Amino acid sequence: MVEKINVGCIGLGGRGAGTLEWIICKMEGINVVHVCDAYEDRALAGVEIVKKEQGHAPKWTTDYHDVVNDPDVDAVVIMSAWENHIPATIAAMRAGKRVGCEVGGAYSLEDCWDLIRAYEETGNHAMLLENCCYGRDEMMVLNMVKQGIFGKIVCCEGGYHHCLSDEILYGKENRHYRLRNYMNRNCENYPTHELGPIAKVLDINRGNRMIRLNSVASGAWGLNQYACDHEKVNPEFRTYRFAQGDIVKTSILCAHGELINLTLDTTLPRRYSRGFTVRGTRGMYSESNHQIFLGFKDGEWSPSPGDNREEYYKDYDHPIWRRYMEDGVQGGHDGMDWLEYTAFFDSVRRGDLPPIDTYDMAAWMSITPLSAISIANGGAPVEVPDFTRGLWTHRTDSNTGLFSLENEWDRK
Repeated sequence: MVEKINVGCIGLGGRGAGTLEWIICKMEGINVVHVCDAYEDRALAGVEIVKKEQGHAPKWTTDYHDVVNDPDVDAVVIMSAWENHIPATIAAMRAGKRVGCEVGGAYSLEDCWDLIRAYEETGNHAMLLENCCYGRDEMMVLNMVKQGIFGKIVCCEGGYHHCLSDEILYGKENRHYRLRNYMNRNCENYPTHELGPIAKVLDINRGNRMIRLNSVASGAWGLNQYACDHEKVNPEFRTYRFAQGDIVKTSILCAHGELINLTLDTTLPRRYSRGFTVRGTRGMYSESNHQIFLGFKDGEWSPSPGDNREEYYKDYDHPIWRRYMEDGVQGGHDGMDWLEYTAFFDSVRRGDLPPIDTYDMAAWMSITPLSAISIANGGAPVEVPDFTRGLWTHRTDSNTGLFSLENEWDRK
């Protein structure tokens, strides 16, 4: 078992710099030896973060190929713009590195197949770093589903409900990739926050798979209104015809008849929510009011209070979160980030398959180009490829949980 991991970090914008400082650099046994960003000032800022947190100066570069080809690097973490996720992941896989890649949608189905080919030709899996799979409620619900508490799961819903108008419209000033995407694409551009936990609930790629989807998008007016209401925003955006619809709805049918409904909602005013909902024949969980409802009990409908999670944490809190709460929650996004990076580095140390592997990465990210095709064709159904080439029916070579070894998530 590897005790010390030399890490190269690619992408040091807001997400990347924060993750480097507050998660990666603070993890025991993790040694950051190389940092990279296409912008030199960000790369140099990454050097300063590592010097402050770990006491040494890593190498730095503006070319990610320098990182993936560095013989001193054991594992690569990719936190760059969406467009670079798959190319950098594939380059790292082919260089023999273990790879953790932050989330976003793919740009084409061929990109997804290229990921699969890279794994098949190298035997080196990549892990998609989907932090929402590690949320406390998501993991409790997964635990309840595996114990049959909700009965047969029929339908799951989720959304990326997050008003990002300022981040998008100040994209040029802040060098943020979302602006160019919203100007030029119309799709479910960020599917995995909602889809990841659902895929775990429905055993996608491990006995089940997504087979067909259709997507529709509303018109795009939210960003125009935001630009009109905020004088510091580039006035050209008051009338610019953005390609990305304000609301995108995607419905996905699974092999055993389950339905997945996803919503992208990022350019209209609203509070943040992921809308995680699980409906089964015996009950449901709803993130909108943090409520679990278990139907009939002793011949009567169970009461419908508001947030009743605490009642269910007692019996169904995931074992990982029980230990996490005892030892102290760490890191960002209510502790999810620390858990996902712990899971990734644990799989690297042990030489195990990552819990969210290349098949998952390809399938989840494929929703973006598939939704674009469906939207462009008036919501027409589109087949979801089987990236496992039939292995989904009987896979035994991949971890079905969220950690390589669940009772050692926090090994020192």
